[in-house]
Amino acid sequence: MDSILTCMDCGKTYPINERVITCPACGGLLDVTHDLDALRGTVTHELFDQRLGSWNKLDHSGVWRYRELILPGLPEDAYVTRGEGNTTLYTASPKLADYAGVAHLQLKHEGENPTGSFKDRGMAGGVTQAQQLGVRSVICASTGNTSASMASFAAICGLQAMVFFPVGYVALGKIAQSVAYGALSVQVEGDFDDTLALVWDVAQELPVYLLNSYNPFRLEGQKTIMIEMLHQRGWRVPDWIVVPGGNLGNSSAFGKALVELRDLGLIDRLPRIAIIQAEGANPLYRSYIEDWQTRHTVRAQTIATAIRIGNPANFHKAHRTLDWTNGVVTIVDDQAIMDAKAQIDAAGIGCEPASAASVAGVRRLVDEGTIAPDADVVSILTGHLLKDPDAVLNYHAQTLDGIESTYANHMKTIKPSLDAVAALLTE
Repeated sequence: MDSILTCMDCGKTYPINERVITCPACGGLLDVTHDLDALRGTVTHELFDQRLGSWNKLDHSGVWRYRELILPGLPEDAYVTRGEGNTTLYTASPKLADYAGVAHLQLKHEGENPTGSFKDRGMAGGVTQAQQLGVRSVICASTGNTSASMASFAAICGLQAMVFFPVGYVALGKIAQSVAYGALSVQVEGDFDDTLALVWDVAQELPVYLLNSYNPFRLEGQKTIMIEMLHQRGWRVPDWIVVPGGNLGNSSAFGKALVELRDLGLIDRLPRIAIIQAEGANPLYRSYIEDWQTRHTVRAQTIATAIRIGNPANFHKAHRTLDWTNGVVTIVDDQAIMDAKAQIDAAGIGCEPASAASVAGVRRLVDEGTIAPDADVVSILTGHLLKDPDAVLNYHAQTLDGIESTYANHMKTIKPSLDAVAALLTE
């Protein structure tokens, strides 16, 4: 049951233990290709159900519970885990579903991972592979969530972590995590795309292992968002899966996961995937509306820092996912993102701004007639509310430039008296 690395462009293959990130022959993106024929009949619904009741650390992980589909065949002590995954699949309240415009809305909240974002699933895969390759240092460029996750997983394994941030483009709550976890944290004078280009060059010349989403083992871990969500739904496939689009690792991983699950007979059809980009960070959308005639890049600008990316690493894999799933791409502006975030937060669930793009996107696609009001929709929330607390407080204080605080929840200041408190009860 040997997995291999396969270039999605030229088709050249490499051993799974070869230290490559992209294809040495043509520079194309690599897939981890599993022997699905060997897995048929072995990987079943019943196998995964049995593991749900186990306290074995691998079975308890929302990534390694599905290890045959991610990185099979390793000794149990080779897998790196923080108990990642196991995130809640919420059924939206009637008020939130009504805001989105659909009768059946669920929210898969990846902000409930150990470091507060979906990146922990990818790092479980990427750092496990780093360990297999015997590397001592790992590196990433980050808008915040990747760095927090990589720093944590590296610390657990005793690896040196080097994280590079674009100056002024990252929420402080995210920088604080990488510093706390002991990473060498470096600010770069440029945006995320400049930072990623630098890190890519470093990884080619110095003895460090790149853990941005170019890394195919990262995307294998992120596939489990789909696998676990479908497991939670009893393998019932929704009509739509809606996901924010930044570096496009999730959308790329989702397509691969869904096709593999269908080919193994674990699901009976593919859902449609909608990728939602911020209006100010919309390179995939620009190419999509031009029928892919040009691969666009932009100088990204949006309040949603996690998707403030103008040259996404996984552009071609995301395009492939859209082809596989008859998917769509749309954009939402910062006003729509922050208003949707206020609605998600007020429902008691909460998320960072980039996550809210998924619900804002559902609302837009319903208005456009793409998603039917009676469709069964799952939106992916990618990060925790506290990743960017400044965005929350400034929205409700009505101090965000260019944003109208449509659903502001104003803080009150009162005298220290019973009468003052009683007066609040009449409001």
